[in-house]
Amino acid sequence: MHKKILLFSAFALLCFNVSAQKQKFDVQGKAGARGIMPENTIEGMLKALDLGVTTLEMDAVISKDKMVVLSQEPYFNNEISLQPNGKPISLKDQKKFNIYKMDYEEVKKFDVGSKVHDRFPGQMKFKAYKPLLTETIDAVEAYVKEHKLAKPVYSIETKTIKNGDNEFHPEPAEFVDLIMEIINAKKLAKRVIIESFDMRTLQYLHEKYPKVQTSLLIDEKEPFETYIEKLGFKPTIYSPYSVLVGKGLVDRCHAMGIKIIPWTVNTVKEVKYFKDLGVDGIITDFPNIMGQLDK
Repeated sequence: MHKKILLFSAFALLCFNVSAQKQKFDVQGKAGARGIMPENTIEGMLKALDLGVTTLEMDAVISKDKMVVLSQEPYFNNEISLQPNGKPISLKDQKKFNIYKMDYEEVKKFDVGSKVHDRFPGQMKFKAYKPLLTETIDAVEAYVKEHKLAKPVYSIETKTIKNGDNEFHPEPAEFVDLIMEIINAKKLAKRVIIESFDMRTLQYLHEKYPKVQTSLLIDEKEPFETYIEKLGFKPTIYSPYSVLVGKGLVDRCHAMGIKIIPWTVNTVKEVKYFKDLGVDGIITDFPNIMGQLDK
């Protein structure tokens, strides 16, 4: 009997290891498919789904009338934005176009899809607006149902800036509650990750919504253990700037039961390198490169 138990235990462990190894590599489309479509647009999200992403990464800000809006910054970035009258926005003036000071009806009048993006010159161009999180989710869920695609995970970044509370965005608790009100209404809590560079966001989320997945974004070279100690709990995902990722960091994350997903990985060579390191996924501006891996 004892030998049978040992054999069963060994078999169960083997099955667990095989299952763990077969867990799907998480391909996250940055702001949809930012390298080829205007960022944080519904059209970009749907294109990312066509390209097979497993997670739609998107950025959230808050308007004056407390609507959750998709945007990389809490203002209209000069790189991608045209005013309602068609005029460009200068770098020095961009923060004057503060979304937190505008009702959503005003936000929607700006064009964020027509201007040529200097960093992504191959991006498809068309007139586009910053959509609401609610309409984005509705469009995505309808699209995957119609086209019989796998339901994606939504990784939503709270876009806060240093000393921006009550000027460019609400304080972390209100910010998170506004997002989670939508997520719970849509019954999507099991398919959502809240990500942030701002630890306060994740700490509040962990306290009030402990079952929701979290991702700690990292862009500076400090020890992994220091970040986890500062955060005060183990996030679901540790998501560093890709140049900070080596085999040692991958191993330390996995030893603590934390997934590691670097950003932003934009070439086939880089994808292969990070997959070989054992990362759990990547965030990429160009989800179309995944189709080139076996070529």
